[in-house]
Formats: sequence, structure tokens, C-alpha cells
Amino acid sequence: MRLTIIGSSGSFPGPASPASCYLVEAEGFRLLLDMGNGALGVLQRHVDIYRIDAVYLSHLHADHCFDLCSYWVARTYPHGGPKPPIPVYGPPGVADRMAEAYGLEPDPGMRETFDFRELAPGEISIGPMTARLGRVNHPVDAFGIRLEHGGTSLAYSGDTGACDELVELAAGTDLFLCEASFHDHREHPKDMHLTGSEAGEHARRAAARRLVLTHLVPWNDDDCTLAEARSTFGGPIDVARSGAVYEVGRAALNPV
Repeated sequence: MRLTIIGSSGSFPGPASPASCYLVEAEGFRLLLDMGNGALGVLQRHVDIYRIDAVYLSHLHADHCFDLCSYWVARTYPHGGPKPPIPVYGPPGVADRMAEAYGLEPDPGMRETFDFRELAPGEISIGPMTARLGRVNHPVDAFGIRLEHGGTSLAYSGDTGACDELVELAAGTDLFLCEASFHDHREHPKDMHLTGSEAGEHARRAAARRLVLTHLVPWNDDDCTLAEARSTFGGPIDVARSGAVYEVGRAALNPV
């Protein structure tokens, strides 16, 4: 699998990155993990937007899903007529939520452009990849995901506070893309996000081979977040940067 960081900013786009969006490719199949605000513009630097095969929305906060509205416009009104529908995986109620976000009537909403499929814990196939889904610890219905293909594995936390389910999803994974929104030395709401040290602790418990920190809010110091993560996880750690590419596999884990 090949992972490209499209956007890694948390809560809203930062000066160097849109909000959460990650492109995963396997056997020519292109899957977007989340589509936060600002993502569609940067996505065009990396791929033809009409060659995306599926979209997965971990949850329905704006910084993870709102550019699906722009993508709906792009797929509905291009020269030559609407593009064929593609699957959009999301929490229960995703179709109505996205219609509401754009001011559309629920029926048909965006259903003529996207084939909405509601998430539930368990295992599904997305293109050539096997996906395992689990609910994580966030104020709204939110899912973490583990993707496997050809003996390689990638886990993505979405947004979450501390939870055992995340450790299970990331167990032994080649690359763990984990949120690290908070700093240890500040007061913050419980059961919402992880600090850098908590992300590292989850990666250590999961025995992940590489940790990539993401959902980095613009007002935080990324170097501080990285130092916190290194205090609890001894393996390789990166801060997710827009444009970074990882060949996910046992022989090639470094960004290219």
C-alpha cells in the first residue's frame, strides 16, 4: 500500500496543510481516508480527482468530512455530465448529514453521486483491501480503521481519546497513523483527543512498527508533540506533513 498525506491539520486547516485527508493506494485502487476542509484543492496536486474509487469518513465533524460537499459539486457538474457514483463509507446518518451540510433536501441529497454505506464495527472489503472497523472514543459516532493488503497493514485512528479498541486495531501494524491533538501540560477535555505521549503509549501497546502523528492543531508546537510521543514510544516516529508519501510494507517504511 502507498500512503500520501494530503492534509494533517486538526480542527481547521493550518498555514501549511488542509484538514484531515489521506490517500491510500493498492493495486491501482484509490481510497481517501477523510476529506476535511481544504483537502480537495491539495488533492489535485497528487491525483486526478475523478480517479478516486472510494471515500471513508471516520466521523462527521467538519474537519474530516466537509470537502465531500465540494467533491459532490465536482462529480455532479463536470464537462460531459455526472461521473459514476462511488462508495462513501461513513457513520450512521452520513447521507442525510452531508445533504444538510450543503443545504440539499435529504432525498435525493447526494445519493445520486455517492453510494453511501454506513459503518459498523467488523470487517469489510474496500477494493482490494481488507478493512477492520472499530468504534473509538469521541463525542460523536467515530470509527478507527485498519487496512490490510498483500501482507502489509495500516491503521488510522480518526479522532479519539484513549481507548483499548484503538490498540487492537493497530496491533502489529506496519504504520500507525494516529492523532495527537493535545499537549500533556495543558488542560483539555477528556474522551476527545490524544496527547503526543498518549499516541506513543497506544503505539507502544500495539507494538506498531512506525508511528505517524497527525491531526496536529495549528496552535500547538509540533516539536513538543513529537517529543511527548518519543517519551512513550521507542520506534520510528514522524510528524505527518502534507505531501509526504509512505510505501507501507515490511521492506519499505520510510517516507519517499
